[in-house]
Amino acid sequence: MSTPPTTRLRGVAIPSEHGGWGITLEPVALGLAVAPSTAGIALGVAALAIFLFRTPFKIAAGDLRRGRRLPRTGVAMRAAALYGAVLVAAVVIAIAAAGHRFWPPLAAGIPLMLIQAGFDVRSRSRRLIPEIAGPVGMGSVSAAIALAGGESLRPALGLWLVMALRSVTAVVLVRAQLRRAKQQPYREWPVHLVAAGAAAVVVAAAGLGVIPWLGAAAVAFVMPFGWWSLRRPPVAAVVVGVSQTILGAVVVVLTAAGVRAGI
Repeated sequence: MSTPPTTRLRGVAIPSEHGGWGITLEPVALGLAVAPSTAGIALGVAALAIFLFRTPFKIAAGDLRRGRRLPRTGVAMRAAALYGAVLVAAVVIAIAAAGHRFWPPLAAGIPLMLIQAGFDVRSRSRRLIPEIAGPVGMGSVSAAIALAGGESLRPALGLWLVMALRSVTAVVLVRAQLRRAKQQPYREWPVHLVAAGAAAVVVAAAGLGVIPWLGAAAVAFVMPFGWWSLRRPPVAAVVVGVSQTILGAVVVVLTAAGVRAGI
């Protein structure tokens, strides 16, 4: 019995990784909450297009690299072309509305996204390097949106710093939680070491006025949360995902509120 076209399209064109939605939307929400603008909205659409592009690109590139062309390959190529067109259109709109002032953080973040894409092509996207490089690169969108909305470079880069540290601590913790749930060997000390390092960095950055203290507090909270979550019985992946969604929302809301209130 053949796979229904709608099911095949959904599996090829829509990402199945739930965590990726948060990694993409959190920087967009933070940037727009701090400095909303038409160009910022366009950049948010571009970020979403990049995220959606990954799934069909990974499937099509993987099939072509193996020298095979399946029915899903053509579907994936068309979906990737559609998302690519949306990406280009969104960037054109952003440039028309805000000029080129939002490019500096993207120039640093895009190479990290390309590192993740390289692992995607080789079907190695679950490795630690791409799982960190991609989210950190995507975090640059928060700074780009803030710049497009008229924010200055220093606080805009502070938003990226918050998103980057939030992403790194989340990736390390989630990997440990999922390995526990699957009863696989895992190491707990990297979770605490990374969380402690992130807390030290955000406190120093807040002291220098790069990020608000509320944002620093939100990122630093990951350290006791990680310790607490690893003391409890393992939970299902969906519970891990929900908890990370809530944590991400807290980081975004507190950081944006801190920037606006100067706290």
